[in-house]
Amino acid sequence: MENKEAKNKFWKGVLVGALVTAFVGLIIVGVSAGIFLIGRTVIDNQVETKQADNSLNDDSKVDFQQISAKLMYIENIVNQLFLFDEDEEKIEDGIYLGMMYGLDDPYSVYYNEEDYRSLIEDTTGEYCGIGAMVQQNRTTGIMTITKVFTGSPALEAGMLPGDIIYMVEDESVSGKELDLVVKEDIRGEEGSFVNITVLRGENAEEVELKVQRRQIEVPTVEYQMLENKVGYIYVMQFDEVTAKQFKDAVDDLEKQGMEKLLVDMRNNPGGVLDTAVEMLAYILPEDKMEGMLIYTKDKNEKGERYYCKDGQIIKEADSGYEDNRYPKKDDHQLTVPMAVLVNGNSASAAEVFTGAVQDYEAGIAVGTQTFGKGIVQQLVPLGDGTAIKLTTSHYYTPSGFDLHGKGLEPDVEVDLDEELKTKAVVELSEDNQVQAAIEALEKIEPESMKTDIQRLKVSK
Repeated sequence: MENKEAKNKFWKGVLVGALVTAFVGLIIVGVSAGIFLIGRTVIDNQVETKQADNSLNDDSKVDFQQISAKLMYIENIVNQLFLFDEDEEKIEDGIYLGMMYGLDDPYSVYYNEEDYRSLIEDTTGEYCGIGAMVQQNRTTGIMTITKVFTGSPALEAGMLPGDIIYMVEDESVSGKELDLVVKEDIRGEEGSFVNITVLRGENAEEVELKVQRRQIEVPTVEYQMLENKVGYIYVMQFDEVTAKQFKDAVDDLEKQGMEKLLVDMRNNPGGVLDTAVEMLAYILPEDKMEGMLIYTKDKNEKGERYYCKDGQIIKEADSGYEDNRYPKKDDHQLTVPMAVLVNGNSASAAEVFTGAVQDYEAGIAVGTQTFGKGIVQQLVPLGDGTAIKLTTSHYYTPSGFDLHGKGLEPDVEVDLDEELKTKAVVELSEDNQVQAAIEALEKIEPESMKTDIQRLKVSK
């Protein structure tokens, strides 16, 4: 009886959360960018980290004097009437959190000292968690497992893709933010256990899992040579180390005699924009290098352009600033046909990569329509150990397409078979999207690559 009431409360909480979310205008169709349950926080498309500049002109229309007076008035009321002891630090954090929340942008957030420190520490690439990937639907608040890593504690405990996180340690997660659930409930001391209850299947069957937390190092790139000399590279996300891992994978596959390349970007939530640019510069044909790889525009129509010149990646700003610190291996060019696998969870930097490949007809996109996140965030330290992440600009593919809220359409459209969506591990040989991409690659020959790609686009 208690279990039934708890489940009713869970779904009731989901419904209330959805209505409140719709009311405040924060609805996003689809699934949000994924965050690892192994404790990693993704900085979506972080162009650069900037220090707050107190000399910036204050042209805000918000009357902060009036707000300050009102806050003091509320503080007096709290001091006189509030029954419990107040936590001054939490109150202060709440004010800053509220200001960022008021921007009505789910990607603009405030980090207190602890959160910011954790964010920076997470870039080491080692995490103490359970080894699964989860996404939260921002409309309903539902948290769904999208990937369970091979050899992980989550896989050993029986966790499956498609499982909905229902309770952690007998506490419902309804109404909670994914970041908080990961940080406060899932992560923990190495060797300790966490009890997670998931809802599975159409009948929402309750499954209780006891998962041991372990230190996990997850590579952002995995690769192997498939039959008929088809090189396969899976890119999990765009981290600072991803570009090197990707180049190493391409180099090794080429040494093995690769004749076709399949790059898997499915469920890739994005990451560091510079990494995507560096990877594109490595694989796009040389005659494309002096064309733009990507460009951005802020609210003043000012932006940055990324391109290659004389064997080097250049980032040029409208202000005249030029950054050429990105080295490019100028004696490398990819001459084999390429396909990029995408789905509805391929977002931000994954879309940057795919969009450039499509625009320059250097390869084809296979799968389903991408997520549609075409905006860039910058992480801005505030000088006191805290920071904000702020949406600052749109980005555009080389052809000028603004994919935000729309996503990219694949050249060859194919959805993953339903029976495969709930499997913990899907072998590439049974993955119908992978097989469809390989079939499409067979129709592209190096000597007639552009013509063959155009023919596939027309016939979709």
